[in-house]
Amino acid sequence: MLIILNKTNWTPASFILSGVPGLEDIHMWISFPFCSMYVVAMVGNCGLLYLIRYEDTLHRPMYYFLAMLSLTDIAMCSSTIPKALCIFWFHLKEISFGECLVQMFFIHTFTGMDSGVLMLMALDRYVAICYPLRYSTILTNPVIAKVGLATFLRAVLLIIPFTVLTKKLPYCRGNIIPHTYCDHMSVAKLSCGNVKVNAIYGLTVALLIGGFDILCITISYTMIIRAVLSLSSADARQKAFSTCTAHICTIVFSYSLAFFSFFSHRFGGHTIPPSCHIIVANIYLLLPPTMNPIVYGVKTKQIRDCVIRILSGSKDIKPQGV
Repeated sequence: MLIILNKTNWTPASFILSGVPGLEDIHMWISFPFCSMYVVAMVGNCGLLYLIRYEDTLHRPMYYFLAMLSLTDIAMCSSTIPKALCIFWFHLKEISFGECLVQMFFIHTFTGMDSGVLMLMALDRYVAICYPLRYSTILTNPVIAKVGLATFLRAVLLIIPFTVLTKKLPYCRGNIIPHTYCDHMSVAKLSCGNVKVNAIYGLTVALLIGGFDILCITISYTMIIRAVLSLSSADARQKAFSTCTAHICTIVFSYSLAFFSFFSHRFGGHTIPPSCHIIVANIYLLLPPTMNPIVYGVKTKQIRDCVIRILSGSKDIKPQGV
């Protein structure tokens, strides 16, 4: 395909997303689990949002943070999977330069937002277990709205320079991106300019967002464990720990895949096949949104009870004011 370049700044008119390199012959088969997981993610997270909106017993800080996570998960996987399915099913691999930058911005913004919400949920569990009598007075609705907005703005302000740095690069190494979506460094590697600033900034942002959030989560759970172990009753300790199991599972799903994708991409380039990198990168954006509604539905009694009432045809769940 002809590469059209702006002669002034060597900006390609479009990029070609090749999909999963080396596995082009089985793109159709790869698409089935991706599509199934995407449908489960959309149905599950939209279902959670419906329950949290209309069930009075879920109008609590923990579930408001869960709603933030669901919204972030919907946006995160919707930024990548529909385009990946178009590549697999219809061979629609072309994406304009502007669309590529927009997709890259949204992907990195919502992954940063996802990490931030997980950190807020850890702080929520810390307040609920260590300060139970002041839980509703500390985490009021205005406070939840402010910390949620701050987390979103943090991600946006740190990711905007990605877009600016990538847009200013000169591109003369072709326009084929060996990926299913526009990842920051995958796009930057097509440049014939100096991408050291992009690489350093990417690592800095990962440390600022991921490092800070993991530190806060670690401190929160250290304080939680100390508080729980100080309880005299075994039943009380079990009940306190049980309120954290869903969140811990979510952290494991999200960060384990994030770490593997991040470090294998930077340090395992010669030992791990490119197809493995691409599949893991997609699973990292797809598996947590798929599993989070399932984990919270199974592990959280209030959500489980609401789902059972709906499936049994009960009329207990009504919109407010009805």
